[in-house]
Amino acid sequence: MRTSHSAAGGDWAPLHRAGAVSAAAAVCLYVAALVLVTVMDAPPESGGAAMLEYVDAHRTGYIARQLLWTVPNLFLMVVFLALAVALRGHGRGLAAAAGLIAITSWAVGLAWPTSGDGSLSMVLLSDRYADAAAVGERASLVAGAELLDALNDVPAVIGVLQTLGLLLVSLLMLRGTFPRGLAWLGVATGVVGIAAEALRPVLGGAYAVYGVLLFVWLGWVTVALWGLAGSVAEPRTRD
Repeated sequence: MRTSHSAAGGDWAPLHRAGAVSAAAAVCLYVAALVLVTVMDAPPESGGAAMLEYVDAHRTGYIARQLLWTVPNLFLMVVFLALAVALRGHGRGLAAAAGLIAITSWAVGLAWPTSGDGSLSMVLLSDRYADAAAVGERASLVAGAELLDALNDVPAVIGVLQTLGLLLVSLLMLRGTFPRGLAWLGVATGVVGIAAEALRPVLGGAYAVYGVLLFVWLGWVTVALWGLAGSVAEPRTRD
């Protein structure tokens, strides 16, 4: 008698667990960001100078918000890598393509200058604005702040690609490995997310629908990946 790991491969169990932990961590960070948004004074709706003064007055909280919106990108890269590996049995090419789009888009999101709720670059501009004495120098800093503020509302290709990656992974989930309910929730989240990212400037508060769906999907993914890790790690016996 001898033992061997399941077809999914026991060697992938640590990655699936890492994906589960990463999904949970991303949700926790997003929730923390929402809490900060709720408890902090709202930023000015317009005006570069007003925004720079706001950031200077709420420096610590503002930095924390930007990090809480941005750091989850790192965790989501791990989540989609784990999902792509778990789904490779349903088509290696499709799993690789879906995983590549998702992972790359979340990675590139780290380099995007805004988070959708602000920008870490705004902190640097605010510090320079507070130290600047010349009117001309302050004017250029205000212009930079207004540009960053405008970028927060611009539909970004990166955001659309992130939701497209989620949609493709979820469509592949329909072939098996994960619960069909999770797969269909992912499809709905991907479709709503693509529309939300493309129409962000006109949606206003309705954009939050995509966020809620994403949180629920990631929570379910946490449970599903952890369970999958346990199942692939269990040895089976054969002659």
